[in-house]
Amino acid sequence: MIKTNAFTHLFLDVGGVLLTNGWDHHARKRAAKHFKINYADMNERHQLVFEIYEKGKLSLKEYLNLAVFYQKRSFTRAQFQRFMFEQSKPFFDMLRLSAQLKLQYGLKVIVVSNEARELNAHRIQKFKLDSFVDCFISSCFVHVRKPEEEIFRLALDISQAEAHQVVYIENTPMFVEIAESLGIRSILHTDYRSTLKKLASLGLDHQGHS
Repeated sequence: MIKTNAFTHLFLDVGGVLLTNGWDHHARKRAAKHFKINYADMNERHQLVFEIYEKGKLSLKEYLNLAVFYQKRSFTRAQFQRFMFEQSKPFFDMLRLSAQLKLQYGLKVIVVSNEARELNAHRIQKFKLDSFVDCFISSCFVHVRKPEEEIFRLALDISQAEAHQVVYIENTPMFVEIAESLGIRSILHTDYRSTLKKLASLGLDHQGHS
């Protein structure tokens, strides 16, 4: 049975909330070690193109050409890409919680995330995010990224939600602050248990938790 609640929409970050980060500095360090790349050089080049890559203005091939394959390598692009994709791991408790809250309260679930296109598509498909997410406001689709306020305004417009109808779960303090400044009730996610308690305090008490 669907419970009534003041909130109609659940906004979710992906990296650090539903899944591990897709291509953060930890993953890049693992890649540098695995493929015997100079991490400092790769990371410097990565930082120069990172924003436009996540905004969908570079393809994965173009990104890799600039960040990794600017010189001859002993491995292929396919090998490196496969390693990149393998860095994504699920947080099963948060995936289950999000899907169950949708059913329990009849919430529309909207992802608001900074993701590059090919990695985003892989993560959606592999972890079946589209089985419970109604809409993906991914930086690679909308060409703006957090911390820009515009991505949150787009999420509100596209989902047809008023800010006061939304609960947003996010693991980056600055992004929580920005969402809150727009009137979006936000939870700084650090772990499953504390997020459960914060949701319950907002009236979204999850019946299935132990």
